[in-house]
Amino acid sequence: MLADDPGASIASIAAEAGVDRRTVYRRFASREDLLAAIYESRLTAIEKAIEDARLREAPVAVAMHRYVENIIAVNRTWPVDLTRMLADDTVRARRDVSVREVDTFLRRATDEGLLRPGLPQGWASALLPQLMHLVSQQLPALSPAQAADLVVDTVLNGLGTP
Repeated sequence: MLADDPGASIASIAAEAGVDRRTVYRRFASREDLLAAIYESRLTAIEKAIEDARLREAPVAVAMHRYVENIIAVNRTWPVDLTRMLADDTVRARRDVSVREVDTFLRRATDEGLLRPGLPQGWASALLPQLMHLVSQQLPALSPAQAADLVVDTVLNGLGTP
């Protein structure tokens, strides 16, 4: 609900969940506390996705597929407004650790020849999350695995003919 309407009230969130707003307030003292819990859950899921992908150890193509599939599932489970989420300095710092881990992985992919060298600095790091977000939102009929197939193929092979 918050992904569709970041300004949704606690009362409307409670109604959508089928509970009284007092039930929500027993768990979360404020709307900000609810948002913090959502952001915490999303960040934890992202960290788990990165850990599960084994970005440092697994073969690059395997690790990339695992990572993309996991993040697509995270995006669909926790579709929050990232701009608002990243406005919190603590959240941003925690997320930046994950971003650095993925950047290191993408450099490894380039060093191992799976990504083309000579691309503008940060291009792969900017493109990959955009593709994952796009497929998460625009192709909901695809399973996370099918969506990951599409994203990884696009990243590794591009859109042009060989």
